[in-house]
Amino acid sequence: MNYKDANIVIMGLARSGVAAARLLDAVGARVTVADRKEPSELGDVLSQLNQERIRTALGPGYDSALDGADVIVVSPGIPSGLEALDRARRRGTKVIGELELASRFLNAPILAVTGTNGKSTTVTLIGLFLKEAGKSAFVGGNLGTAISEAAFSVYRSQQAASAGQSVVRPYEFLVVEVSSFQLETIETFHPWVASVLNVTLDHMDRYRSVGDYVAAKARIFENQGPEDYAVLNLDDERVAPLRVNIKAKVLGFRRCASAAGIVEGETYLVGDRIVSTVTGNLEEICSRSDLRLIGLHNVDNVMAAVTYGFLCGCPIETIRRVLRSFPGLEHALEVVRERRGVRYVNDSKGTNVDATLKALQGIEQPVWLIAGGRDKGGDFSRLEGAIRERVKRLILIGEAAPRIKAAVNQFDRFCHAATLREAVELAAAEAQPGDVVLLSPACASFDMFADYQDRGRQFKALVHGLPA
Repeated sequence: MNYKDANIVIMGLARSGVAAARLLDAVGARVTVADRKEPSELGDVLSQLNQERIRTALGPGYDSALDGADVIVVSPGIPSGLEALDRARRRGTKVIGELELASRFLNAPILAVTGTNGKSTTVTLIGLFLKEAGKSAFVGGNLGTAISEAAFSVYRSQQAASAGQSVVRPYEFLVVEVSSFQLETIETFHPWVASVLNVTLDHMDRYRSVGDYVAAKARIFENQGPEDYAVLNLDDERVAPLRVNIKAKVLGFRRCASAAGIVEGETYLVGDRIVSTVTGNLEEICSRSDLRLIGLHNVDNVMAAVTYGFLCGCPIETIRRVLRSFPGLEHALEVVRERRGVRYVNDSKGTNVDATLKALQGIEQPVWLIAGGRDKGGDFSRLEGAIRERVKRLILIGEAAPRIKAAVNQFDRFCHAATLREAVELAAAEAQPGDVVLLSPACASFDMFADYQDRGRQFKALVHGLPA
């Protein structure tokens, strides 16, 4: 589509909405940004836009801006089934997401990763492999920088080249974390390599069933062909069956009981060793003990990332060097401090039940678990066994505290805290040397915090503020 002079409305003024507005303004579209928030609630977001050219529709009645749109671009946080969007579709208006929009401007291979958990760690590792191998790569998407920022850079370099200027190609690869929300609104999005890391119950407040959620994730493979690659977690009972309908070449990763089960095109954990046959030869990458990352689930993330690294031509020594030095991401089983023999771990990114289960399974010491927040429709009863086995004391915060308490009713070593500060101080007062104080909420953060990052940073500030 030629976007010049097209009337385009962007719904949602978060990171991706702002990036999409800047991109479309640059290509000459007539851009309107629409958000239900009032200007006073948007902070400095509006100052990032050219307000002389970009119109705004904010607060009550913001969706009236959709009436004259040629195209509507929705940010990931906007439900694609919103009634206002359905009305627009019935009028014949095209509705796409920011991911779809940006991908139409990109000309380098896209390496896309989705899954309920582990996306950010895997994408970051792939980006580090490429950087260490001397390859230029954009790393972002649902993680950090919106992909429309990459599209904006590509468009500007193309304009400069058209003007006769000497231009270096901005990116050799685009490493993109993709959410199910973003995949709901794709049409032509076409990754060269795509992966579903895992699928567990999450976002059941948005999807009617787990089947709908799986179907949204599986759309990552929709536009791939035989020249592309699909990377699947073959141990995941919801992911492995997806291979039946995939047109791309299927590669996999899994945990293997013995070397006898190894076949070409897969990456394995065999005993304590991570090995791969993606290159056609059996390559021993490293031992699990070489990794700084906590938890077996992070081994899965490593295996997926290694597969991408080999497909992109990264040398094995480069991959080994990154894996041995990578400490993990902020807010994902991040060790904050050791105080009086007690270790404090920030897993604020654990916003669903499965993430908290994996966190508990990855820590062998007695745990003081701080959990709770805004319920996303998770089945908290799944936590009961791990809590009984591994948790010394459960400290509940936030809106979901009563639901979690009811779901783990066979566990009686719990208490409530009105604030995160109170939770940290309770744990700090009673935890013994050798214990771990773990923030892994199994819930969203929006009842008490701006987002999971805000929650994690407040936790870290409180922990660092404890007297030595």
